[in-house]
Amino acid sequence: MTLNVKNKIWMGTLFLFLLLLLTGGVGIYYTAQLKDQAKAVLKDNYESLAYSHVMQEQLDSSFLLSKNVLKTFDSVLEQQKKNVTEPGEREATQKLMKSFGQLKAGDTSSIVIKELRNSIQKVLAVNMKAISRKSQMAENAANTAFSIIMGLAGLLFLISFTFMVNFPSIVTNPINQFIEAIKEIAAKNYKHRINFDRKDEFGKMANAFNEMAERLQYFESSNLNKILFEKSRAEAVINSLKDASIGIDKGKNILFANAEALQLMGVKAIDIVGKPVEEFKCKNDLFRFLMNEENTTPFKIVVNDKENYFTKELINVNQGNTSNQVIVIKNITSFKELDVAKTNFIATISHELKTPLASSDFSLKLLEDDRTGTLSSDQKELVENLKQDNQRILKILSELLNMSQVETGKIQLQIQKVNPSDIIDAAMNTVSSAAREKKISIEINKEPGLPDIDADAEKTTWVLNNFLTNAIKYSPANDIIKMKAVHSNGSIIFLVKDNGPGVDQEYQSRLFERYFQAPGAKAKGSGLGLAISKEFIEAQGGKIWVESEIGSGSTFYFSLKAEV
Repeated sequence: MTLNVKNKIWMGTLFLFLLLLLTGGVGIYYTAQLKDQAKAVLKDNYESLAYSHVMQEQLDSSFLLSKNVLKTFDSVLEQQKKNVTEPGEREATQKLMKSFGQLKAGDTSSIVIKELRNSIQKVLAVNMKAISRKSQMAENAANTAFSIIMGLAGLLFLISFTFMVNFPSIVTNPINQFIEAIKEIAAKNYKHRINFDRKDEFGKMANAFNEMAERLQYFESSNLNKILFEKSRAEAVINSLKDASIGIDKGKNILFANAEALQLMGVKAIDIVGKPVEEFKCKNDLFRFLMNEENTTPFKIVVNDKENYFTKELINVNQGNTSNQVIVIKNITSFKELDVAKTNFIATISHELKTPLASSDFSLKLLEDDRTGTLSSDQKELVENLKQDNQRILKILSELLNMSQVETGKIQLQIQKVNPSDIIDAAMNTVSSAAREKKISIEINKEPGLPDIDADAEKTTWVLNNFLTNAIKYSPANDIIKMKAVHSNGSIIFLVKDNGPGVDQEYQSRLFERYFQAPGAKAKGSGLGLAISKEFIEAQGGKIWVESEIGSGSTFYFSLKAEV
């Protein structure tokens, strides 16, 4: 018969209860015996002693032959006669009755009195001896009961202690084995098994656990190759990317880094993959730079003793309710080299073109001189047009040289006191023809009495011109562009507001980066105008910013300190 855990616990408890019941029963049995023996002594012997003492008192009375004394003596003697229980007590009682008969007959001789006294003493002696004997028997019985009860108590203690020590292990040992087995499964050790040679509940649980572990092992082994294949394929795709890429999960742990990224950071995959972002930031300067969201400008890294230029792009990958990140580091060295070559080419051409243009400008001035001959009105008009075109070309070349200064980081400022109205008028003269072609009106709102500013007039005009040119480019035909200049908090703020498509909030902070163009923009440019504008304004200690909303147009601002 197979016992389950519940029956084992029940039988163990029942066994202890029976032991306790046995000990109590033995104690009750011997206690009842001692009680019966005490009652027998009280009835058989102590009553005889009492009777003997009463007869002795009556015999010692001075009124021995009085009716009351004889009556009392006779009554007590009758009771003693009925309470004869010990050997020799009957003979002594009969002698006592014989002598009392003689006393009642009137014989008061000393012989009769002596016989009475001897008989009474005999009864007393017999009962006293019986009491002593019975007391010894009771003591022996008590000692026997004590020994038996103590033996049973000791046995009960040993059995109970053994039961208390060993019985809980019937429950706790299997539970501990289950705990260890669960820990092994949690550690993905699906080969672990529980071996119980028992048919109770724990045995059934062990069989169920082993079946579960076997299925998990089968599932793990059947999917492991597939997972490894997918992992190797994903790693191959990531490593094949030309751009350095680093993946970060929702828990801010590094998921992957391809070979290009590892080479740039100078680490191995084991040093970065699976590491917390905060921990690796403390160990690698480049990674710390990449994790700083404020660092959005191109940066330089020396790779194989050669300067290389990179830009950082942060891509959010949404997965359910969580968002992971991928940092893409794009190598723009070739573009940078082309940009430098272009800048040097523009600077060289601009410089070289200035000489013949200056010479032609001088020649035009000579043509205007009457000493070289008189020109007809048509000729004078042609010369004037040539002169204006020549000045326009010179101005364009100056702007190209300014762009070269910005791109090479060698901005040359000519700071002087300038009135904001002059800057606005100069910018308007430049863009008026482009606005007329597109039938766009420009509303100018200048706060009266604007103070002068310390600025480079040419470069500040170039920035305002760039704002206006962009506004004309992105505004629909027959539209209105607003331009304002206001005095606020010690600065002059210039703003140009258009009604174009607007720029998404996500891309507004990047509009002033070099080469950046907002996605979806219909009109494409070089991506340098706003970047150069930022360089010009910040070089003069000013600020530049934009406010825009999709479908509501854009407003570009810059501010420069006003004269106190």
